[in-house]
Amino acid sequence: MKRVGFKMKLYPGQVEEYKKRHDEIWPELVELLKGAGVSDFSIFLDEDTYTLFGCQKVAGDNGSQDLGETEVVKKWWAYMSDIMETNPDNSPISIELAEMFYLA
Repeated sequence: MKRVGFKMKLYPGQVEEYKKRHDEIWPELVELLKGAGVSDFSIFLDEDTYTLFGCQKVAGDNGSQDLGETEVVKKWWAYMSDIMETNPDNSPISIELAEMFYLA
């Protein structure tokens, strides 16, 4: 099991909407993530910069950001594209971060 960390960027004024949408995450998306081996998935917010920090454990080689060929993820990305920075295909602009320290 590997750990993956990444950052994304939320648009100013969209904190509550981002939280609401994730509080109401679609069951089919949760099922897909878990089925792909994603677990222990958290997203944190730096309120000063609107930077989102995601971290997750992944069984296998691919994390949540690698599921973009599935219809449910494409639909989720389109749903989220109005409140965060995205690529032309609506995928979030996501920058993987190097792990510098881990305490088990």
